[in-house]
Amino acid sequence: MRFPTRLPAIGRVLGYWRAERRTIRHGFVSLLVATVGEVAAGVALGAMTGTLEQLPGLLVLLPAANSVRGSIFGAMSSRLGTSIHTGLFEPSRRREGSLYQNVYSSMVLTFSISLAMGVLAKGVSVALGVPSVGIVDLVVISVLGGVVSSAIVGAFAVVLSLAANTYNWDLDSVATPVITALGDMVTIPALYAATFAVQIRYVTPAVAALITVITLVVTVIGLRSRLPESRRSIRESLPMIIATGSLSLLAGVVVQSRIDRFLMFPALLVLVPALMSNTGALGATLSSRLASKLHLGALEARGLPQGLALLDSSIVLLFGLWVFVLVGVGAHFASGALGFASPGLLKMLEVGVLAGLMTTGVLLIFAYYVAVLTYRVGLDPDNHGVPLVTSASDLLAVLALIISLVVLGLA
Repeated sequence: MRFPTRLPAIGRVLGYWRAERRTIRHGFVSLLVATVGEVAAGVALGAMTGTLEQLPGLLVLLPAANSVRGSIFGAMSSRLGTSIHTGLFEPSRRREGSLYQNVYSSMVLTFSISLAMGVLAKGVSVALGVPSVGIVDLVVISVLGGVVSSAIVGAFAVVLSLAANTYNWDLDSVATPVITALGDMVTIPALYAATFAVQIRYVTPAVAALITVITLVVTVIGLRSRLPESRRSIRESLPMIIATGSLSLLAGVVVQSRIDRFLMFPALLVLVPALMSNTGALGATLSSRLASKLHLGALEARGLPQGLALLDSSIVLLFGLWVFVLVGVGAHFASGALGFASPGLLKMLEVGVLAGLMTTGVLLIFAYYVAVLTYRVGLDPDNHGVPLVTSASDLLAVLALIISLVVLGLA
């Protein structure tokens, strides 16, 4: 396939869409499935309003916990997608194989980053004056909920990569939306289930101590692993995802500070996971596609985007134009079916589209320069692009949501 290098005109965009119609079809299907899942996750969050009031600080942790799942397993899928494109993917359980090493590094990262997010959630809450339960409670909720949800998401990511290799799917376009949606669907209930293990005298501190010891041991072993791909993934991803997860904690702080508005209209709370994950999925999809093309030499790491990068961005915008309409409509009717108060269909539609497109526009630029800059300095864009983009999307989506509520007279 001949890749364009100049600024694409409308005809070339349409031609590229025709050439990539299979990828676009797969992307539409995955985003549709993801949006249904995200609305379901939002409904679960809307139903947790009582728990969110009883355990202040949980809402600060929640976006970061969701983001971590997408960052870890989205990056894993991005690396596996690159290995499929380059012919290095090996569907086996050999320790030296790409599949085993990626699964191993993802599980190590799950323990270490979940512990870090629990600690940081308390630190951020204290620093910004947000009410919060104790650090022991947050650590237990974060790690227990994280391990349970990661086991499910990780198993799905492996099955998806094997299917992509077998049926010649474009894993870069399919994986991220579905994995982030599944991550939210299982993480929110897993965190809720983990809340039953906290605030129990003597038991909770003992569980927290055991979790901390296990996590430290697993992390040290992972950092010193003899498996080169695993070791590199852990060493590069650990500081990156912790740093980007902190952005998601700030997103939680923003939502927590407006909790009264969300409690008045729980339907707006249903929007939160869908907006954060869909914008992150769109940005991460572009980042994954660009990373694969950089590795293949089809794209140069230039300061100004080449035509190919702009054409890939046009596909992501095409996805975004309809997915946020679906988010607003789906959140409204799902909320209505469950008796959650809503500001109305038109307002939900306006909020979803305005906040979604504002966030996506910024993320497209951000995703390009993250992929290019990490590649230029010798880092793997697969390890950095997805975590950076998905975590940035959390904060940007929440800020865009608040701005939209203000603009539309709902805040």
